Amino acid sequence: MAFPEELTRATQSGAPPALHLREVTRRYGRGNGTVHALRGVSVALPAGSFTSIMGPSGSGKSTFLRCAAGLDKPTSGEVFLGQTDISRMSERKLTLLRRERIGFVFQAFNLVPSLSAQENILLPFRLARRRPDRDWVRTVIERTHLTDRLKHRPAELSGGQQQRVAVARALATRPEVVFADEPTGALDLTSGHEVLSLLREIVDSMGQTLVMVTHDPNAAARADRVLFLADGSIVDTMDRPSQNRVADRMSRLGA
Repeated sequence: MAFPEELTRATQSGAPPALHLREVTRRYGRGNGTVHALRGVSVALPAGSFTSIMGPSGSGKSTFLRCAAGLDKPTSGEVFLGQTDISRMSERKLTLLRRERIGFVFQAFNLVPSLSAQENILLPFRLARRRPDRDWVRTVIERTHLTDRLKHRPAELSGGQQQRVAVARALATRPEVVFADEPTGALDLTSGHEVLSLLREIVDSMGQTLVMVTHDPNAAARADRVLFLADGSIVDTMDRPSQNRVADRMSRLGA
């Protein structure tokens, strides 16, 4: 199989990228009502990298995340998690793969109100009916600064603490890639700053691969790289982003 030039560069070290999309399209509807959400997107993301996805409303950001994370199937093209082609998997196999190899952090936290912080963190193991690696979970709890909050239920935690529980839950299974969808969208400025610092830390100190959809230039600037989408295509990339450069590029996209 011939890979795109970007994928070739990403694999020069000998290791496959953590995630790559090859000529991915996604269409909804038929005839005159067809919506082209993604138009031949190809990108390779190295392991241990932090990538932000940005673009105007309707640019395809959410569809990109859903296809990349196995939540939606592309109309055409291929999506690889490591060396596994997930674009043609059955829904049953995708469910198992997402549970074991992918982590998710959402804007709305998605915690179970009746469970404690610790129980929420361990929920993926309960659903999978397997035992957690207690040493690893302890490390995750320490890194997310939740040691003294484990017995609290979500209603007893601040928004920032709830999102830290969600991050810990995403990391607990040692996923290959964590997808974060507007992770600071429901937080105040201070809490959002803390969560972004935590996300940056887990990439730098734990080697986690992170893909984050955001509309916030400040959040995007924490990443190693920003992908800009417009009308279902990647129209620009930015390495070593700064808040001002990202904001300027977004203003030009909006215009």
